[in-house]
Amino acid sequence: MLFITLGPSGTNHEFVTQNYLRFRKLKDADIKLFNNFFFGLEMLADGRADYMVQAAVHPDCSDLVAKAHFRYGISVVDTFISPSKELALLRRVDVSKPKRLAFQPATRNYINLENWQELIPVNSTIHVAEGLLSGAYDSGITFLEMAEKYSTKLRACLLYTSDAADEGLGVDLGGRRII
Repeated sequence: MLFITLGPSGTNHEFVTQNYLRFRKLKDADIKLFNNFFFGLEMLADGRADYMVQAAVHPDCSDLVAKAHFRYGISVVDTFISPSKELALLRRVDVSKPKRLAFQPATRNYINLENWQELIPVNSTIHVAEGLLSGAYDSGITFLEMAEKYSTKLRACLLYTSDAADEGLGVDLGGRRII
């Protein structure tokens, strides 16, 4: 059984698909990553894949579901609520006052965007992290694990925990709640 979802490796889509397979106890299923949901839809339609997992926050979600139904006769067969990887507002350690913010569009309302001179929408949270590491962005909303893994290059400024998300709040690293 082949499950497909959006890559590259390390995305929330891959993380949620792995959680889904564990939850459903599907030990013999494989996961294949692709870079475009509409390509994945074609894979489903022509039988090269059995199932596709899509996070509902992806900007193409409604267009994809409509195209699946009306063009290909493919239906949504299951829903699954899964935690995501913990997100944080990260900045490069060599930038004291970030002016450019990269973010995946679904995260655009997680912070007040008025504090940055330039806003850069990026198609994947993992690409935000890659851009921070390459020096393309000053700051970005991406996975907290990136700050932990690259602590000499990245610093977390604001942490989004699952508890804070349940309350609709973020938590800064000083322990104060931020609305």
